[in-house]
Amino acid sequence: MFDKLGKVLRDNPLTGIATAVVDAATGKKTPDGSAHAFTFDGLRGGEIPLSQYAGKPLLVVNTASKCGFTPQYKGLEALYEEFGPKGLVVVGVPSNDFAGQEPGTSDEIASFCEINYGVTFPLAAKVPVTGADAHPFFKWIAEQRPMARPRWNFHKYLFDGEGRLVETAASVTKPSSLRGAIAKMLDEPAK
Repeated sequence: MFDKLGKVLRDNPLTGIATAVVDAATGKKTPDGSAHAFTFDGLRGGEIPLSQYAGKPLLVVNTASKCGFTPQYKGLEALYEEFGPKGLVVVGVPSNDFAGQEPGTSDEIASFCEINYGVTFPLAAKVPVTGADAHPFFKWIAEQRPMARPRWNFHKYLFDGEGRLVETAASVTKPSSLRGAIAKMLDEPAK
């Protein structure tokens, strides 16, 4: 109920509620209901502006290499291999916020993911995902849906093609549990 009310308030210009956020990297204003407002630095350089994925389902996951949930990289890659050709984009965002489980350098993280899990989806540079120093994307998530903020590694955020948050999944939830929601967004038959 409160999510629907929040959406009505955000989408109604008569409420006087701010309807835009500013991407710290680009300075561009984007509707507050859109993940497309944000840009991550890439793990191997460059930038990953989420706006480039407009029109596609987007799965953003905070990750770590030395976590009990690290094998979920395999499930994320499986989703990307299955649905990527149909439009799904997966973006991994390494973070060392939880028990120091991502201590590596960019090269170490990239090599680990490629060698151990065959990761081919985009990986962002390591960033904080909690607290005052959190990347603006994760601050936005915490403001939009406080109960959806990451509480551990491998919290999953699924967005539709307009960058609206459709579903979240906690760390203990396997990536494959999002398969049905992704298939629905891509008008794929459920398996």
